[in-house]
Amino acid sequence: MIEEISIRDLGVIGRATLPLGPGFTAVTGETGAGKTMVVSALGLLLGQRADGGAVRQGSPQAVVDGRWSVPDDGAVAERVRDAGGDIDDGELFVSRIVSSEGRSRAVVGGRSAPVGVLGDLAEHLVAVHGQSEQIRLKSSSAQRHAVDAHGGAELAATSAEYRRAYDDWQLAARELAEITGDRDARLAEAEALRAAIDEIVAVDPQPGEDDELEATAERLSNAEDLRLAAGLAHEVLSTDSVDGTRDVVTLVDEARRQIERVSRHDPELASIADLLTEVSVQVSETSSRLSSYLGSLDADVSRELESVQERRALLAQLVRKHGPSLAEVIDLVSTGSARLVELDGDDDRVAQLADDVEASHAEARRLAAKLTELRRASGDDLARRVSAELSALAMTGAELVVAVTERDELGGSGADHLEFLLKPHSGSEARPLGKGASGGELSRIMLAIEVVMAASSDVPTFVFDEVDSGVGGSSAIEIGRRLAMLAERSQVIVVTHLAQVAAFATNHLRVVKDATGSVTASSVQQLTGDERVAEMARLLSGLPDSESGLEHARELLDLAASDGSTRAGRPVDSRS
Repeated sequence: MIEEISIRDLGVIGRATLPLGPGFTAVTGETGAGKTMVVSALGLLLGQRADGGAVRQGSPQAVVDGRWSVPDDGAVAERVRDAGGDIDDGELFVSRIVSSEGRSRAVVGGRSAPVGVLGDLAEHLVAVHGQSEQIRLKSSSAQRHAVDAHGGAELAATSAEYRRAYDDWQLAARELAEITGDRDARLAEAEALRAAIDEIVAVDPQPGEDDELEATAERLSNAEDLRLAAGLAHEVLSTDSVDGTRDVVTLVDEARRQIERVSRHDPELASIADLLTEVSVQVSETSSRLSSYLGSLDADVSRELESVQERRALLAQLVRKHGPSLAEVIDLVSTGSARLVELDGDDDRVAQLADDVEASHAEARRLAAKLTELRRASGDDLARRVSAELSALAMTGAELVVAVTERDELGGSGADHLEFLLKPHSGSEARPLGKGASGGELSRIMLAIEVVMAASSDVPTFVFDEVDSGVGGSSAIEIGRRLAMLAERSQVIVVTHLAQVAAFATNHLRVVKDATGSVTASSVQQLTGDERVAEMARLLSGLPDSESGLEHARELLDLAASDGSTRAGRPVDSRS
C-alpha cells in the first residue's frame, strides 16, 4: 500500500505531498491543474519511461518520492534486497529523478538501482487503469488474461503445463524439420568430413612438426657454411697440423704448466692454475662437440633436404585446405569424427524426433482441450458476476458474454479463441466490446471486472485515471459505490472530475493551480470539512460558493456516508 507520494517540479506541480494510506482516495482539481501528473508521478515510481519534457519549466530536474507499506518478506522484499536495497520496519522508500535532458535514475530501498527494478516491483504493488486500459480491454490477449486470472490455481497450473508441452512440441518439430529439410546438405557435409579426415590421417601430422621441419630445412640449406665454420673452429681449438702451428688446447695446457711450476712461490697463482684447468676442460669438450657436429654433416644433405621439403609441402597443403593452423588441422580429426557420428545417426535421430513430435503434440492437444474447458467455466462465472455488477452500475439488462471457441491449430496460449461480447439490453445481439460498447460503458465494464476479480487479486493498490470518463448521473454514483466496495479490500486511488465518485472517498485530495507567478504552479491539499463540501459543489456546478451547490454537495456526501455505514455496519463521517 502507498502511504505517501512527494512530487517536486513535475509538470505544473511545483511541490506537493499526497498523503494516501488505506481506503479510497479521490484526486480532483480544475482542468489543467495537473491531476494527471499524480498518475504520471506514480508511473515514474513504477518504472515507466522518463520524459525530460515533463520536468517543470525552469527546473533542472523533477523528483518523485514514494513511501510504501510492504511485508518484510515476499516477492517485493526479495526483489528489493536483490537490488541491494532494504525494507525499513515494513516501509519501502522509492525515488525517481528525471533531468530536463531526459536522463533518469532510481533509488530503491536506499540504494541506487536500475529503472528496470521499478518495473519488476510494479506488478506486485499497483494496478493502474486509465483510458489506455479501456482500449486494451478490447484486445483478445487482455480478455484471455482476465479469464485466466479469474480461473484460479487449477487454470494457472494447466496453462503452465500446456505451455511446457507446447514448447517441447515446437522444439522437436523445428529440429525434425531442420534435419529432414537439410538432408542433402548434411549428406554432403558427412562426405566432405570423411574425405578430410582420411587425408589428414594419411599424412599423420604431429603437434609442432611444422616448426621442427622449418628449423631442419634452415640448417640443411646452409650446410656448407655450417661445415666450413665448424671445421675452422675445430682446427683452431684442436689440430694435428704438422706445420708446427699450435692449437688452443696445446697453448692452454702449456700456460697451465708454466703457472703450476711457479705457483708454490705465490699462492695467488694456484687459483689461476685452477681456472686454466677449467678452460682446458671446456676447450677440449667444445672441440669434441665440434668434431661430432662435423660428423653429422657428412650425410647426404641434398637428399635429406629434399625429404624435409616434401614433408613441409604436405603439411602446408593440409593447412591450406583445413587450417588455418596445423593444430586446428590435427584437431579436426577428433571434432570431425564426433560430427560424423551425429550426421551418420540422422536416421535414428529422425525416427526418435518423429516419436517425440507425435507424443508432445498429443500431450499439448490434451492439455489444450482441458484449458479450453477450464476457460469456458471461468468465462461463464466471470460473465455472470460482471453482468450482476453491470446491473448495479446502471446498465440494467446489459450482459457480458465470454465466448470461447475451439480452433484446430495450437497456439502459444492454447487452441481456443476468446472474446468478450456485450449485450446492451435483454434480447439484443451480443457484439464485441470494441463495437458494442461506448467509452463510458467500457469504463463501467472494466470497473466491474476489477470488483469481481479483486477478491482473488494480490495487488494491494488500484489506481484509476478518470475511469468515469463519459459517465454521469446515477451511473456515476454506482461507480463511486463500486470503488468504495473495492477499497474495502484494497487501496484505491481515483483521479476524477465527478462529485458523485469523489463523494465515496475516505480521503479527498485537491490539486490547486496557482497562476500568480510567471509560470503556473500547482500544489495538493487534503480536504476536510467545509473545504471538501466547497470542492464537491465546484465539481457539481462549477460554483464553489453557490448555496444550492453546497446543499447538493452535502446531500451527496450524506448519501455516500449512509451507504458506507450500511456496508461497514458502523457510522462514517463523510466530511472528514
